[in-house]
Amino acid sequence: MKKLTFIFAALMVLSACKKDLTSLNVDPKNPAAVPSYALFTEAERLLTNTVTSSSVNLNIFRLIEQQWTETQYLNETQYQFTYRKQPDGIWTALYTNTLSNFQKAKQAIPVDVKDAVTQKNEIAIADILQVYTYYYLVTSFGNIPYTEALDITKPFPKYDDAKTIYAALLTRLDTDIAALDVSGASYGAADLVYAGDVAKWKIFANSFKLKMGMTIADSDNATAKATVEAAVKAGVFASNSDNAVLQYVSTPPNTNPIWVDLIQSQRHDFVATSQFMSLLHPGTATQDPRLPYYFAPSIRNSTYVGADNGSGDGTLAFALYSMPSGPLLTPGSIGSLTNPDFPGVLLDYSEVAFNLAEAAQRGFNVGGTALTFYNAAVTASITYWGGSTTAASAYLAFPGNAYTTAAGSTNFNQIALQEYLALYNRGWDAWIVNRKLDYPKLLPPPNAFSDFPVRLTYPISEQNVNKPNYDKASAAIGGDLATTKLFFDTK
Repeated sequence: MKKLTFIFAALMVLSACKKDLTSLNVDPKNPAAVPSYALFTEAERLLTNTVTSSSVNLNIFRLIEQQWTETQYLNETQYQFTYRKQPDGIWTALYTNTLSNFQKAKQAIPVDVKDAVTQKNEIAIADILQVYTYYYLVTSFGNIPYTEALDITKPFPKYDDAKTIYAALLTRLDTDIAALDVSGASYGAADLVYAGDVAKWKIFANSFKLKMGMTIADSDNATAKATVEAAVKAGVFASNSDNAVLQYVSTPPNTNPIWVDLIQSQRHDFVATSQFMSLLHPGTATQDPRLPYYFAPSIRNSTYVGADNGSGDGTLAFALYSMPSGPLLTPGSIGSLTNPDFPGVLLDYSEVAFNLAEAAQRGFNVGGTALTFYNAAVTASITYWGGSTTAASAYLAFPGNAYTTAAGSTNFNQIALQEYLALYNRGWDAWIVNRKLDYPKLLPPPNAFSDFPVRLTYPISEQNVNKPNYDKASAAIGGDLATTKLFFDTK
C-alpha cells in the first residue's frame, strides 16, 4: 500500500511538471521584451560612463592630453594602445553598449508609447544621442561602420567614409531638431540628463550642432559657418543651468566611474603633469581658482606639484605629487571629482561659449564678439567648479589670461589654451580640440610608442573578424596608424 501511494504521488508530481514545462524556457532574469524607456536609460547611463571614465582599459584621454600622468604603469602615457586594447574597449562601449541600446529603444517606442507627439519626441532624443555617439567614433577612428553598423543581418559591416558620415550626422541632427515638439512630453524620470524636458533637449541638440560645426571649421569653413549660424539662431546654451549632466549617486552601481576607477579600486598612480600644473600657476598671485577643485595638494609636502609626463618607472612616489581630487564639499561646489556622486558631463556652457568665441574670431555671425564669449567661457568654467564670479574676473584681469588676439586673426592660441584648461577631466573633448587648433603643444613622453596620436588605431577584433573591410578602411585613410590625420585635422 505504501508503495502504491508513493507511485501515485510521483505521478502527480510528474503530471504537474508536464503541465508547466513551457515555463522552463522562460529566463526570469532576461526578459524577452524590454521596455523602451529602460533601454534608453541604460544607453544614456553607459554613454555617460564611457565619456566620463578614467579607466586605463577605456578612456585614456586625460593621459594623452597630459592632464594626468602615470607613476607606475606607463603604457597609456606612452601611447601604447594594444597592451590593454583601449580601441577595442571604446568600440564595444559605443557600438554594442550604447548605439545598439538606443536603436532598440527607437524600435520599441512605437509599441510602448501611444501618444503620437511623445512617441516622436522620444525617437528624436534617442537619435540625437546616437548622433552624439557617432561623433566620438568618427573623430577618433576616421572611417567606421555606419550604414551597416546596426544591421544584424550584416555581421561584417563595411566602413563608410568619415567625411560622408559627418555630413549625414548633421542632416540627422537637423531632422531630429525639427521633430522635437516642446509642447509634448518625453521620457520623464527615465531620462537621467534632462528628466524628459523636450525644450532642454532642443537647446542641447543645437548646442551640439554648434560644436560639430566648429569641429570642421578648418576643413570645411563654408559648411561650418552655415551650421554654426543656424544653430545659434535656433538657440544654444546660455548658462551653466543648461549643462547636460548625469548626476551620479553615492551608492553602487550608479556611482561616478572615476570614483570606481580611483577610489573603490584603490588606484593611486595618476597624478598631475608638471606642464598642466604650471598652467595653473600654483602658489602665485595668478593661481587658477580651479586648482583646488582639480587636484589635491601632495600628501608628502602639502603643496601643488606635478610630475614630468612619462617620468614614472614604478619608483616614482605618488605621494610627492598632486592627485586628481578636490574639496569634498564647499558651498556652491560640485564637490570632488573623486566623490561617488560627482556628475558626468556630456556638454556644458563653457565649451559652447568657447566655440562661440572661436566662431566670432573666424568672422561667423554668432551675436557677439570673441572677447565677450571668451570671458563668458572662462567665467562659466570657474563658477561651475565652485569658484566665484569675483575670482573669475580677477583671473581674467591678469595679462596672461586676458583675451588679446585681434578680431579676425588666425591665431587661436589664447582660446585654445583656456579651453584646454576648462576641459580638464574631459580629456576626450580636449583631444578633439587640441587636434583641431594644435595648441597647446604636447610633446610625446620619453619612450613613446609613436609621435603624438591624432587618431585611435582600429580594434584588434576588427582586424581579426572583419579583415577585408578593415583593410579597405585602413588604405582609404592612409594607414591604420596613430599618426594618420583625420578629415577635420588639416593643420
